[in-house]
Amino acid sequence: MKALSDIGLVGLAVMGENLILNMESKGFTVTAYNRTVNKVNAFIDGRAAGKNIRGASSIEELVQSLEKPRKIMLMVKAGQAVDDFIEQLIPHLDEGDIIIDGGNTHFPDTNRRTAYLESKGLLFIGAGVSGGEEGALTGPSIMPGGSPAAWEHVKPIFQSIAAKVEDGSACCEWVGENGAGHFVKMVHNGIEYGDMQLICEAYHIMKSLLGMSAKEMHEVFARWNEGELDSYLIEITRDILAYEEDGEALVDVILDTAGQKGTGKWTAVSALELGIPLTLIGEAVFSRCLSAQKDERVEAAKQLSGPSPVFDGDKEAFIEDLRQALIAAKIVSYAQGYVLMREAAKEHGWQLNYGGIAMMWRGGCIIRSIFLDDIREAFEAQSDLPNLLLSPFFKEKIESSQGAWRRVMAAAISNGIPAPAMTAALNYFDGYRCDRLPANLLQAQRDYFGAHTYERTDKPRGEFFHTNWTGRGGDTSSSTYNV
Repeated sequence: MKALSDIGLVGLAVMGENLILNMESKGFTVTAYNRTVNKVNAFIDGRAAGKNIRGASSIEELVQSLEKPRKIMLMVKAGQAVDDFIEQLIPHLDEGDIIIDGGNTHFPDTNRRTAYLESKGLLFIGAGVSGGEEGALTGPSIMPGGSPAAWEHVKPIFQSIAAKVEDGSACCEWVGENGAGHFVKMVHNGIEYGDMQLICEAYHIMKSLLGMSAKEMHEVFARWNEGELDSYLIEITRDILAYEEDGEALVDVILDTAGQKGTGKWTAVSALELGIPLTLIGEAVFSRCLSAQKDERVEAAKQLSGPSPVFDGDKEAFIEDLRQALIAAKIVSYAQGYVLMREAAKEHGWQLNYGGIAMMWRGGCIIRSIFLDDIREAFEAQSDLPNLLLSPFFKEKIESSQGAWRRVMAAAISNGIPAPAMTAALNYFDGYRCDRLPANLLQAQRDYFGAHTYERTDKPRGEFFHTNWTGRGGDTSSSTYNV
């Protein structure tokens, strides 16, 4: 074992342990530390036995075991725990040493920590890590941002342990300054929320409208995973639907209340703050909230009536329509996520490589999908593409799918089956392609009750007008603002 370790890692939960083993398997010597020292000893004597991994029983021992510039990765709970460990580390570090936060941190915290540590002569990286337990061990997608000077020192380690795509490229590249890495990971998680909800809606329609069993749906998802919908989430849905316990599909006995850790909500809140219509992901977040109201829904089901689902059409044709609707809605999910990243880049001065982000998501992460290559190609063809829906590939794909999409949504609505994310995606598509929305009436209403002014179609943009609608309001108008 080398006299000094290449990197130290704090936090021996599932992700931390697996990242350490991944690093060691790629030729790096790692020091492991956990606040509970017994966990360190158990790891060193267990999964790390005989490997180039050393344990540290204190912060001082951890720091002293590392070669300079020291690189210390925190895999601890986001929030106060990260700040606490940073404060414990600072007194023992030298100028140019690097602290890395690999947790699901809210990007404003990464902005703050980067500035704080740079003011003390230290460097900071906020790295989004996606792929779960398996990805951490065999190759995750890593999205680093923070202090640019730190990247050259951690790049060999991160790109070695990251997932690789067909040409050998690592699913890890520098994202941008400050909280850019964690912002991109947040959007990744928001798209993940959307993808999962869309799949659940397709499952609900097949189950409640078509009366399909879990085994029949398993066969459909297996078929879908061989084509345009080939992705990690479709793949695991296929496997989940086939899993049985005592001869019964396990999915059928799982309680229908969904949890969440907050990253989807952060994505929706960021969209609201930046004025971006992230409607699909917003509905996915709210769907989890509604699912959590289980007892209330059970009671409401006894009191509120709706149509009983009845299907008398061509089942196979409808399943094909559902496949196309899922593709179209999935495209909208990514389109909205990329619009949010573009607006955030303007707001924070980040230089994001949108095609490169698609490639970081191509392997190792939860939303890896076959058409991420098409997203990369779209941005390589037009780096300033305002919306994925306007790229030739996705324009053709969504237009060819919209007939099926509308038939599925009509069937869901008329049969009382909720499909909030898929419907929100269609409404966004219809709104985005509409050259005149009814916001003219909305502006008239705002001006009527609040003198908020309006622009006119027969005058240049930027000129604002107020009408004394009642004859009693006078000429004074409110100040204008945009979000």
